[in-house]
Amino acid sequence: MEVTSDYDLPCGRDVEQVWESIDLSDGHTRSCPHCAAVRESLLVLRAATEEMAREEVEPPSDLVSRVMSAVRADVRRSDVVPLPGDGLARVSTRAVAAVLRYAADGVAGVRARRCRVAEAPESTHADPVIEVELDIAITTAVTPEAFEEVRRRVLAAASARIGVRLARLDLVVSDVLEG
Repeated sequence: MEVTSDYDLPCGRDVEQVWESIDLSDGHTRSCPHCAAVRESLLVLRAATEEMAREEVEPPSDLVSRVMSAVRADVRRSDVVPLPGDGLARVSTRAVAAVLRYAADGVAGVRARRCRVAEAPESTHADPVIEVELDIAITTAVTPEAFEEVRRRVLAAASARIGVRLARLDLVVSDVLEG
């Protein structure tokens, strides 16, 4: 096995060579101050590592409850919008954004980028409504009809795939691509 190292010693050896022969030190390692110093440091490191490996560590008794509290807190902080029904069902804005970006990507010459979704002020449990700002990149060959097609597909995806109504859809051209 060839050993490569970025830790060459002034004597020409590298740290890995000293490590590999730590228990079988030759005349050079014993007489060379650089190799001897590295060997002593490595012996201290090995002893500390062996001591830590022998230590039996018990996790804190409340570890699982602390992890679950953090998970629950993260879910509560996550941005969600309501789904139609009794108001209990909600969906993350990230999931909604992914569906809407996919719908926009289906239009020739358009690539969806960032999508921001928020619950609209007029939203109710019976009639969930969202506001969307969708950044898109377009090719130089895109036609004005493509923007209407993006709007149509995003509106349809929001309604048919998610079950929410769009109060506002802002399309923002964030990049123009060649081709």
